[in-house]
Amino acid sequence: MHLSSSPALTYRRISFGLLVILSLIGLVSLMVLALSPGGFNFLKVLLLIFFSITLPWLVVGFWHAIIGLAIMLFSRDAAALTCPLDPDNDRDPLPKRATALLSCIRNENVGEVERKLDAMLSGLASLKALDGFQLYVLSDTNDAEIAQEEEQAFSALRARWQHEVEVIYRRRENNVGYKSGNIADFCARWGASHTYGITLDADSYLSAETLVALVRKMEANPQLGILQTLAVGLPSKALFARVFQWGMRLGMRSYTLAAAWWQADTGPYWGHNAILRLLPFREHCMLPQLSGKGPLSGHILSHDQVEAAFMRRAGFEVRVWPVEDGSYEENPPNLIEFVRRDLRWCHGNLQYLKLLATPGLHFISRIQLVLAILMFVGSVAWMAFIGVSVYASLLADPGAIQFDANYGFPLFLTVMTMVFSPKLSSLAYVLLSSQRRAGFGGTLRIFVSAICEILFTVLLAPIMAITHTLFIAMLFMGAKVGWRRQERLPKGVSWEMAIRKYWPQFVFGCLGLWWASLFPLSMWWLFAPLVAGPLMVIPFTVMTSLPYLGQVADHYGFWRLPEERQAPKEFLFLEDGALATRELTATDPAVLPR
Repeated sequence: MHLSSSPALTYRRISFGLLVILSLIGLVSLMVLALSPGGFNFLKVLLLIFFSITLPWLVVGFWHAIIGLAIMLFSRDAAALTCPLDPDNDRDPLPKRATALLSCIRNENVGEVERKLDAMLSGLASLKALDGFQLYVLSDTNDAEIAQEEEQAFSALRARWQHEVEVIYRRRENNVGYKSGNIADFCARWGASHTYGITLDADSYLSAETLVALVRKMEANPQLGILQTLAVGLPSKALFARVFQWGMRLGMRSYTLAAAWWQADTGPYWGHNAILRLLPFREHCMLPQLSGKGPLSGHILSHDQVEAAFMRRAGFEVRVWPVEDGSYEENPPNLIEFVRRDLRWCHGNLQYLKLLATPGLHFISRIQLVLAILMFVGSVAWMAFIGVSVYASLLADPGAIQFDANYGFPLFLTVMTMVFSPKLSSLAYVLLSSQRRAGFGGTLRIFVSAICEILFTVLLAPIMAITHTLFIAMLFMGAKVGWRRQERLPKGVSWEMAIRKYWPQFVFGCLGLWWASLFPLSMWWLFAPLVAGPLMVIPFTVMTSLPYLGQVADHYGFWRLPEERQAPKEFLFLEDGALATRELTATDPAVLPR
């Protein structure tokens, strides 16, 4: 019997819900006590409301950290506990051509995409598993020069592999529906020819063993509609990416294990590095165009979680396979690219407001949509909280907001502990094992990397909160959002570019410093986490983008991932010159279907 049909899952969900609700009540109560001196007025009510909006995401993350750490420490098989699937048979051959590899690209670095796809095919060839797959390169590129590069590169890729696996390249002239429209076009043209589809972003890389395992798990579990892998960052020479993905690597496994523990068969889908069962996906997961006008209408940008909700509504399971091996992605190499990606998610997640009342959605799916919205609305709430505080201190009647430090200080410490709990829990897990410590560079490097990563996060958090708030305000004022090329290779950001992009954040930091100067020096520690990032945003952007500093960090082993200490065998196929090791099987590549 699967967990989805057992009482154990109900108990897990009730327990997790009670933990979250009681924690929310406790934190709100602390804030009420902190604001209670002098009674409540309109400004205090606003502060309480804005504070409460920021809490759900924070509290959920905290309990994910605690539960995830407990699972990692005390479970013999964390993956089996949180993703219970019927065992697959690794002796049976894969069904021929049943699985489509779907590489979705738009104005990407063509050579890098080709290199990863060739490496994946090489890995499958080494396992003699190519018969089970077919590769589709689904391009939405609108840059004529890049489109020409694509045709040449993927014609050559097809020629190299034409006697072993079929490679189809298709480019849409108009990217209607963005990535979900790209996949929908594949489903309409070729979906009926395949049983499964494995979705790949331009920066995705999966080992052959993982690709084969995904298919086998789907074969053994016909109730499974989507199986999402736990994608981890590929080793990077970009300093920003190294620091960010090191911290993300620490926090992600505990977070994902705990989420899978209670979400179970109503899990998330992140849009890439996952396998789909194509028939129900084609029948139930084609996305509607949101009605009306304004920024929340039109095609859905953040398609993945909606598709997961629709798949679950159709009666199929959506699960995360919480194993770190064999599934990789690349993280943005600098702050500008990070922000560009994040704002696209921000816009897409806000569109979920129009989908909350969709008939038939599972209750857990609605919770996931709400949390996805709050991930970005929480930034606006924090900025509103600060705005009310500034107004009260400068313009309101003296004593309009009195604050009891006896409650406020413990509240501040509690909130900051919750903020860093996902990373701290996994950090504790790493430090408890000499083998895990060695994988992350050794004890000393881990401590130095952890301290610097915490400072990095402290600087980044207010920058992103300001950026989200400005973006959402501009969005509802009519600003247009494009789908621009994502730069994935290490590339320095000029001082001029950093100033042009982030002068509003810097101005905010200057105003925050002036506001802090109105208070006693003994209180400045309260303002430091808010002001430091915006004040330093321009040098932060430039310095963390410098390829040289990333190379220095790599050389001395800071923010080292386990894959950098001992490269897994699938990385051998990614080495430079891998393409040259294969002999061309044809000299006159055919024109590919468009």
